[in-house]
Amino acid sequence: MPIDSKIPDHVPLMSLFTAFLRVSLLGFGGGLVWAHRIVVEQRRWTTEDEFTDILSLCQFMPGPNVVGIGVCVGAKLRGAAGTIAAVSGFVLLPCLAGFCLGLLYLQYAHLAVFRNILGGVSAVAAGMLIATGIRLLLPFRRRPIALIVAALAFGGMAFTRLPLLAVLFGVALLSLAATGIDAARAR
Repeated sequence: MPIDSKIPDHVPLMSLFTAFLRVSLLGFGGGLVWAHRIVVEQRRWTTEDEFTDILSLCQFMPGPNVVGIGVCVGAKLRGAAGTIAAVSGFVLLPCLAGFCLGLLYLQYAHLAVFRNILGGVSAVAAGMLIATGIRLLLPFRRRPIALIVAALAFGGMAFTRLPLLAVLFGVALLSLAATGIDAARAR
């Protein structure tokens, strides 16, 4: 990944910790929207293209995407110490909050009002994911092959209910084939 010239030479570990702590505090339901906003738009630690590449890599890694983003961004900016700072910032409070919310759920899951609250939160999370997906797709709007691959991935997940890994490997192979065809045409 090329390093953007706008990135400061030395990002303090505490900045990585607090940035990903903020992602975790604001990003209930995953935090991808907030990770993008903080890492790309506010801190300018990566470009749009770099963030998209990092997210693509994180889709193939096990675990939450935002943790993978923390690993990659932390490693890019400060190596292993940056990775530890970013991931620690992201998981510290959510682990505590998850434990407390889990206890509440076990106690009050039978109440209709509690189920309605969870339904509303689920709808908000879905809307945020759709908005993030559209925002991540915008840089590719002039690349028909990329849009086709994105549509196939969406269709594979949303309508056919194929497993995530099957969709990822299928569209990755299609993308590689399309890249090879584009490269052959360019010669």
